[in-house]
Amino acid sequence: MGDVLEISGLNAGYGKVHILFDISLNVEEGIICAILGPNGSGKSTVLKSIFGLTSVYSGSIKFKGKDITRMKPHKITRLGIAYLPQVDSVYLNLNVRENLMMSGYILSKEEIEERMRYVCEIFPVLKEYMDKKVLTLSGGERQILVMAMALMRQPSLMMFDEPTAHLAPKVANQIFDKIRELNKNYGITVVLVEQNVRRALEESEKAYLMVSGRVNYCGPSRELISNENFGKLFLGL
Repeated sequence: MGDVLEISGLNAGYGKVHILFDISLNVEEGIICAILGPNGSGKSTVLKSIFGLTSVYSGSIKFKGKDITRMKPHKITRLGIAYLPQVDSVYLNLNVRENLMMSGYILSKEEIEERMRYVCEIFPVLKEYMDKKVLTLSGGERQILVMAMALMRQPSLMMFDEPTAHLAPKVANQIFDKIRELNKNYGITVVLVEQNVRRALEESEKAYLMVSGRVNYCGPSRELISNENFGKLFLGL
């Protein structure tokens, strides 16, 4: 299998604030790739750069061989990339059904109904919440809804930005299980930014470790998790 995502020599940030320095990153089709690092290392900025939400100064980003550098987010979405940010990206005053319908706004009514049945097969719990306002859902339930909304567009690449943040350990484990299910059972390539370093390494095949906007390690996750110098690598020492 080839690379789904290829980033080469990426320098990016926000306006004149330079965050990423000469980032090169490759994600093979069908894997879970973890991007790790301390706070402020630029992990989330990598995802935002892929999704067209930063200022790219130089370098290139390719998705399935197509150059998407500086492409607008709505066009990137239609290529099959889903970006799930850390902040709530749901409509709190709408119910679950309405949120799912909103996420499929480019689809026909028949396609929306078909996709809703599809996501409810993956997340059966959603059937119980269809008429509930999102405002009343727990953090874990909202995260499931966010994943379901992304799946309404049937992406081939899903990018998660700290999906288990602020969740209880039991709920976090359920979210990790669902991410693994999406990857293994539905063939979705995953890029995972996560603060739970050990679990992210256990779930992924490949890992990038970032420090101060630069890549400090690239390789198999199992090698990083067993590296006796992991602490120093993580801190950039």
